[in-house]
Amino acid sequence: MTASKKLHIAFDPIYAHPLPEGHRFPMLKYELIPEQLLYEGTITQDNLFSPGVCSDEIILLTHDPEYLEKLHKQQLSAKEQRHIGFPQSPMLTTRELIITQGTIDCCIHAMENGVALNVAGGTHHAFADRGEGFCMLNDFAVAANYLLHEQLASRILIIDLDVHQGNGTASIFKNKEAVFTLSMHGRNNYPFKKEKSDLDIELNDGTATSQYLDLLQSNLPSIIETFKPEFAFFLAGVDILETDKFGKLKVTGEGCLMRDRFVLNLLKENGIPCAISMGGGYSADIKIITNAHCNTFRAAKEIYNL
Repeated sequence: MTASKKLHIAFDPIYAHPLPEGHRFPMLKYELIPEQLLYEGTITQDNLFSPGVCSDEIILLTHDPEYLEKLHKQQLSAKEQRHIGFPQSPMLTTRELIITQGTIDCCIHAMENGVALNVAGGTHHAFADRGEGFCMLNDFAVAANYLLHEQLASRILIIDLDVHQGNGTASIFKNKEAVFTLSMHGRNNYPFKKEKSDLDIELNDGTATSQYLDLLQSNLPSIIETFKPEFAFFLAGVDILETDKFGKLKVTGEGCLMRDRFVLNLLKENGIPCAISMGGGYSADIKIITNAHCNTFRAAKEIYNL
């Protein structure tokens, strides 16, 4: 394995440790994922890299200056903090900036090797001027606008397969023809006021593996054929699992892995580099969450032979 031909994975310890104790469980997966992958030998320490802090200049390609200033100066109102779901802190802002830079770095590595993954990210509920749903900065939107600004890609596809609609992403790119937003999500799930993606595939409660995969397989190839993206982002949320506390779907663990393999094989076959972020996962058993996320890394390594 050469220095450049390997699976690059963005991870920083701050992903897992900046939050008050009451928010600890949802963040635990961010340290368990690399630990498991290292333990089983899927990756080595050489695959992991620690991102820096994303610059204001890059953030401002997507987010409003007034909002970014509030984050830096800890000036979010109580209402704004409630909508995000976390109490503001300098550490939390830094965490978001590092996660966002991690996704940008993954884009560069993916252009070299086909795919790269961020252990965190997928903060798709963040709008240009506000945060929502545990998302403060929209890492996919910032990274996509960075690629466009730097002329590294002219057509970008965002494949959002978290169980919740990527409402912030849809809003940010609603008038941008260079970015195609696909969101496949629960019809009756958060956010209850949906935005309009380029394509929204709404799933009824109880949607099981076969129907889920049929819908994905009948829509994604035609998008790629028609839109012809030069780069793709994949939000690989595992809150579609039947064990998820909030997802309302009935997709099995094997079905979730089949989803990942289908997306990655399709992108590889079409020569489209892909940056992956993990998104949500809220099964009561942390081992189920961790294994489902690790399956995404395992699939990427296998399919891209890294």
